[in-house]
Amino acid sequence: MEVRRSARRRRTVTAYREGDTLVVLIPAKMSRAEEEHWVAEMERKLQRTENRRASPARASDAALEARCLQLSTRYLDGTATPASVRWVPPMRTRWASCTPADATIRVSERLRDVPSWVLDYVLVHELAHLLEAGHNARFWTLVRRYPKTERAIGYLEGLSAAAGWGITELDSDD
Repeated sequence: MEVRRSARRRRTVTAYREGDTLVVLIPAKMSRAEEEHWVAEMERKLQRTENRRASPARASDAALEARCLQLSTRYLDGTATPASVRWVPPMRTRWASCTPADATIRVSERLRDVPSWVLDYVLVHELAHLLEAGHNARFWTLVRRYPKTERAIGYLEGLSAAAGWGITELDSDD
């Protein structure tokens, strides 16, 4: 944990993660007692936000498969049923992949810590490949039933660019 005091800061307190370090920004004139209070408060708030954002599907392959079934029911009328869904070591060029012939979905472990709405998009995308193998108009009509599609695509593009991974899209093994 790192506390940074600022003479320009008057009343506000802010916290964020910088790698594994919690950084708390506070006014320079804040007392030590106030600092202790606000550091504890901001750590609690940030942890609550991170827990809320993280998907329970990241826990295991079984949890990932259960989330797929929920998303299939909600956005694809329950018509996409994978035979298996599992986490796999980071893929070089993909976030996830689907093999429609055997109804298997593989999700890169790089996605374990993304917000739940981003992982949900990836899962809906792969589930849609069980119904439509290619990236044609019908496929995108199915995927866009998920309301945060465009936002999630932007998030993944930014994540890939920032990390220098060169991942540009999700693909199926057509």
